[in-house]
Amino acid sequence: SLVGSEMCIRDRFQEVKTRFDFLTGQISDLDKARADLQRITDEIKAESTELFLTTYNKIKKNFHNMFRRLFGGGRAEIKLTDPKQVLESGIEIFAQPPGKKLENIGLLSGGEKSMTAVALLFATYMVKPSPFCLLDEIDAALDEQNVSRFVAALSGFANVSQYIVITPVSYTHLTLPTIYS
Repeated sequence: SLVGSEMCIRDRFQEVKTRFDFLTGQISDLDKARADLQRITDEIKAESTELFLTTYNKIKKNFHNMFRRLFGGGRAEIKLTDPKQVLESGIEIFAQPPGKKLENIGLLSGGEKSMTAVALLFATYMVKPSPFCLLDEIDAALDEQNVSRFVAALSGFANVSQYIVITPVSYTHLTLPTIYS
């Protein structure tokens, strides 16, 4: 009977050892998979950061130039709120129309905010143009002089994209080449 118990214990030991070896292999596979996923995640994050910064810097440069064109001077810039974590960072918009000080877009007048937004939109289009764009009352807060600048800038993009401009401003109607009502 002692021999039978010993045989049962050996069989049980073999079952437990087999299970232990299987689970150890599973843990090893999971550790390898986790390391692979971390490596892939790091690669994607690095590539995304590089692509974002490349695009961001192009838009930043274009934004400054387009702002100067639309305002006839001044300066504008975009800044990351957290440059160390660019993929999680917000973006702040600063503008300095001619004769004014550099300030956050939230402190500008309605017309200045609209023209700054137009400058940022066109700066983005200069990097990655869309084949079609719908602009809904983008010129509503603009005076006649700024509407002229907006339409001139818009005309410069007409060979790249098609635009539908919904506008309450009669001067915009007069300056665009095609009107549908």
